[in-house]
Amino acid sequence: MKLVTVVGARPQFIKAAPLGRALRALPGVQEVLVHTGQHYDDTMSAVFFRELDLSPPAYHLGVGSGSHAAQTGAMLPALEAVLLAEQPAGVIIYGDTNSTLAGALVAAKLGLPLAHVEAGLRSYNRAMPEEINRVVADSLATLLFCPSPVSAVNLAREGITSGVSVVGDVMYDAVLAAAARSRDRPTLARLGVQAGGYVLATVHRAGNTDNPARLGAIVQALNDLREPVVFPVHPRTAKALAALGHPLAAHVQPIAPQGYLDMIALERGARLILTDSGGVQKEAYWLAVPCVTLREETEWVETVQQGWNRLVGTDPAAIRTAVATFQPTGTPPPVFGDGHAAQQIAAVIGQAWGGSKQPC
Repeated sequence: MKLVTVVGARPQFIKAAPLGRALRALPGVQEVLVHTGQHYDDTMSAVFFRELDLSPPAYHLGVGSGSHAAQTGAMLPALEAVLLAEQPAGVIIYGDTNSTLAGALVAAKLGLPLAHVEAGLRSYNRAMPEEINRVVADSLATLLFCPSPVSAVNLAREGITSGVSVVGDVMYDAVLAAAARSRDRPTLARLGVQAGGYVLATVHRAGNTDNPARLGAIVQALNDLREPVVFPVHPRTAKALAALGHPLAAHVQPIAPQGYLDMIALERGARLILTDSGGVQKEAYWLAVPCVTLREETEWVETVQQGWNRLVGTDPAAIRTAVATFQPTGTPPPVFGDGHAAQQIAAVIGQAWGGSKQPC
């Protein structure tokens, strides 16, 4: 059984690693990995292949950056050519990026079965490009793998019940595997910080980086904090900060994007995390680190419901207050599965698609 997996951004590399291993453990399965090139420099792409033991992609489409329309449009004919050449039994997509959308559209047009890993997430904010991508992907998928019961309920509200499985989150599988490997890394010492003695901040969502008022408010909030801030800067955020012309205070340490193991080490060592990233919200939850989210909504509502994530938007006063006062206690409940989502997904795919051959 030949399967084509479409990835293009760093969260997808993380998710593809445990599932790829589980798929290759099935008898007779061949996985063909296609990298669209949505994320393309070493810190956003190649380092994840090295650290996660991902095989080099069979195809690298080299799409690169661009507007949402240009980027997605460039992926469509390139992906179509790959699928026509490979004639797979099915296509696997992850999450909510433009690579996800392109993979879903091409597979559907060619009549290929489609599996969406991380199905059913909803922020209910259609101004987010990610929300459009995930809604379209879910509407076209034949197998929908939900990270929690909440995601399955979201799908049922939209009339999607066939092919839905609640399996847990493959990112939890990855975090469990990475946690031990990251313990001995000199990440904190290299940056001159101590465990529990800094705030970790990440900002990359277009709603924040492409809006000077919102980005300026975030910078003001970081500058107003009274403790060290470690700030891995996404390439898009770096450009936006340069255009903003609002300097960071001395206690805010901007650094290059980190590899997966170094990022897990930074998250685990932080006193608190400020982020607009969906993946980082979950990683903070699993590592039992308080998370303050720089958005007004989140698709990961379970992290808020369980008291480990607080939504504050970009108001500097709200951010300062949350950083000073948000101190959840106890242990986050296991609402995203047991760390074996990849095996469950692989088993469902093997049963559903094993021996099938769909014409393109």
